[in-house]
Amino acid sequence: MACTAISKGRGLDCNRISGGVKNIYFGVYDQFTAPITTVGIVQATGEISDIEMASSTGLYRYTTPLGAASISESITGSTENGTIFYTPTVNVVLNKLTKEDQNQIKLLGQTKVVIFAELNATLANGHNVIVGLGVTNGMNLNAGTMDSGAAFGDRNGYTLTFDGMEPIPFPMVADYTTNPFDNGAFTNVSITTS
Repeated sequence: MACTAISKGRGLDCNRISGGVKNIYFGVYDQFTAPITTVGIVQATGEISDIEMASSTGLYRYTTPLGAASISESITGSTENGTIFYTPTVNVVLNKLTKEDQNQIKLLGQTKVVIFAELNATLANGHNVIVGLGVTNGMNLNAGTMDSGAAFGDRNGYTLTFDGMEPIPFPMVADYTTNPFDNGAFTNVSITTS
């Protein structure tokens, strides 16, 4: 007897999409007042339809240079042990070394976060696709570099790598109305941009 049944096939999509990440949103893991994966909704639908954060908190948006940031997820299964887990990775590139960024990177390194990535890919209505990473166990800053560059044309800035370990693949965030995270079911999800 199978534990689950496959319910859909997949044909070749006729639409063309764009790769890459437009914005990264960081939320402090402990400031989510209810688990994002409550009641198995995310497992069943693959979509985050409810986010609840403590008051006076919210998400912090980092706009990334075009063509520089990326997300990926590795799937690791063991037939012998009957297990499977997912390892999300977020690579963030920020240009220009600053003392303010140094301080924020230090704080990011000390904090478990949930990351939302707003992709360049769009839905049929033109809204950007947003995915959640680390929604169950959080993400940690575990690698990175701070580079000055050597030649005048070299990049001066930061490369940060966050990773996690999750029981489910990264889910998509429910489509927004006008602006990302303005969904009616989302509580205290304000966006800080600077």
